[in-house]
Amino acid sequence: MYLIREMQISDIPEVLEIEEDSFSSPWTEAAFVNELLNPCAYYYVWEENKRVIGYAGFWKILEDINITNIAFKSEQRGKGKGSALLLFVMDAARKLGAEAVTLEVRESNAAAIAVYHKNGFYSAGIRKDYYTKPTENALIMWAKVKKEESHEDGTKSN
Repeated sequence: MYLIREMQISDIPEVLEIEEDSFSSPWTEAAFVNELLNPCAYYYVWEENKRVIGYAGFWKILEDINITNIAFKSEQRGKGKGSALLLFVMDAARKLGAEAVTLEVRESNAAAIAVYHKNGFYSAGIRKDYYTKPTENALIMWAKVKKEESHEDGTKSN
């Protein structure tokens, strides 16, 4: 059984473990505290058995959502959880009235790129030398947010 919920300051130690395991230039505790205090930022954790095993964050900027982070503990990868959390973020974007979602991903991160393509993202450009440790280009990706449609019978669909 799992729960996706808003990230709390008390979650940061577990999130930092995931961050350090996932990224060559991990964010600091102070960076996450600042994000949780930012009124434009939204952060969620994926919890199983009272343990944080993944998280995602994004900024709402005008009509767009910019995904800042999405990561899981290494032993949780490849199980479809990244796609599920991405779909949660896309639904949150829709509820916030966003029209599109964007993100940057390392050009070499084939697994993440495949997940994004599978979930409707398309490549829109390159940010040269965006990443460090090692220096690498970022692939800029975008997806349109599906609008909820109301049907005559009162049901809704995306």
